[in-house]
Amino acid sequence: MLAQKSGGSIVCITTSLVENPIAGVSVSLPMITKGGLEAGLRNLASEYAKEQIRFNAVAPGIVDTPLHVNDPKDFLKTLSPMGTIATVDDIASAVIYLT
Repeated sequence: MLAQKSGGSIVCITTSLVENPIAGVSVSLPMITKGGLEAGLRNLASEYAKEQIRFNAVAPGIVDTPLHVNDPKDFLKTLSPMGTIATVDDIASAVIYLT
């Protein structure tokens, strides 16, 4: 992007659990990684702003994927302030919008 001098967009997928942990959800180790990505993303955004390169993160909560096929959907909805579960299309749409 720097060589082309045309700006651009980089999108990182992270999780809302970095900023809003949920008691009883044991994900400390993955949050170290995701938190590091978010910190790096903020710094890169500042570093490359003058080159018109944008850095954004999509940070969903629970996403309806095969990972949650056996989990009770009503319970998963209680983990979200909006009381909803995101879909893969929701995440893809957010990434497309940001790019």
